[in-house]
Amino acid sequence: MASISFTKKIAVKKEYDIIVCGGGVAGVAAAITARTLGASVLLIEKSNILGGLGTLGLINLFVPMCNGRGKQIIFGLCEKWARLSASLGYDTIPKEWKNGEPSEPTNVRYVQRYSPHIFALQLMDEVTKAGVDLLYDCLVCDPVMEGKICKGVITESKSGTEYYSAKMVIDTTGDCDVLRRGGVPTVSGENFYTYIGKKITLESCRLAAEKGDIKFAFSDICGGNINLWGDNQPSDKPKWSGLTVDEVTDYLITNQKAILSSLKSEDRETHEITHLPMMPQLRTTCHIKGDYSLKVEDAYQHFEDSVCAINDFEHRDHLWEVPLRTLTRKDYPNMLTAGRSADGTGYGWDLLRVIPVAILTGQAAAHAAVLAINSGMGVAEVDIKALQENLTKDNVMIHFPDELVPEDKTIILHGKNAAEIDGGHW
Repeated sequence: MASISFTKKIAVKKEYDIIVCGGGVAGVAAAITARTLGASVLLIEKSNILGGLGTLGLINLFVPMCNGRGKQIIFGLCEKWARLSASLGYDTIPKEWKNGEPSEPTNVRYVQRYSPHIFALQLMDEVTKAGVDLLYDCLVCDPVMEGKICKGVITESKSGTEYYSAKMVIDTTGDCDVLRRGGVPTVSGENFYTYIGKKITLESCRLAAEKGDIKFAFSDICGGNINLWGDNQPSDKPKWSGLTVDEVTDYLITNQKAILSSLKSEDRETHEITHLPMMPQLRTTCHIKGDYSLKVEDAYQHFEDSVCAINDFEHRDHLWEVPLRTLTRKDYPNMLTAGRSADGTGYGWDLLRVIPVAILTGQAAAHAAVLAINSGMGVAEVDIKALQENLTKDNVMIHFPDELVPEDKTIILHGKNAAEIDGGHW
């Protein structure tokens, strides 16, 4: 491929303890947590609202935060924000969970589907109240590397090209853009033919009025509609990596044409599209090749360097712990990630990319980064006990209770024995 070189003067801006690149829920959690711990923090977001896939991408669901038997597993900022989202927007928290963990066992799972745009405003409010410096409509173009140390990042915005320096950089772009461009080894994924917008119809408006609840006014309108498992992925559609502009454009055009085609069969006076996703709904584009990759067969295992316990959002009983090593590489001592670019193999990656777990790993990344700065150590080498104690104070469950482990530890995924499928690497 041909290339060119050019020289440009770049304005040097402010220095921060921590720069968080990407304002999805993982990035917001990391930024607020680090600032609360006393670090100076810059949060950079390329769009004009916070929340990432959880707001811009219309994936507006706190997936199950319990083990499916009435025991809550996920707490921390996730618990706070799930309740916060229900305070002004839709409140879909099941009645069994309205006042916290049920006193009796239940198969009803703890979930919350929220208003994406109201929640985005609430996240902004949380960020500004915490004292985090926030840049909207600002793209992180490149990290500035000195060997394997990141000195800061170059941004592009209405202000032009600028440079911000930092002691620690947390990549929560969702696509590992900053880590990849800094030379950190990464792993790319594939994405199914899925694209979901929101619409209203005359009938849905009547239903909302009848029930007295605005959430019933909205329904899904889909381009591709392939599920998590890729069932019935069309043979004539690619599995997009989402790592080139050509692929992203093809994904969007293909799905948007499908939505447009579906509208032609409906009466134009009876419907309206209210939301199209303002970012590609690509969920497994790229993750760090970390010091450890979370796998399906890690279920029910305790890790010495666990930073949070998590449950399976699709299946009951399944429990995992997330090691710090899924967010770090020892050879890049002041760079790490959180959210959907944490290291997982197969379905292990799916477990890490959902909203509740992204928030937890964002908290963990911030605590680890601040500890590393204060101790003068690489982020992968911080005192694990101190890290876990600090996360526990932040209401994060580090190790799941052994009494929640079922007698039958067989992992069934999508009706199949995971151990029989590629060694459990779904």
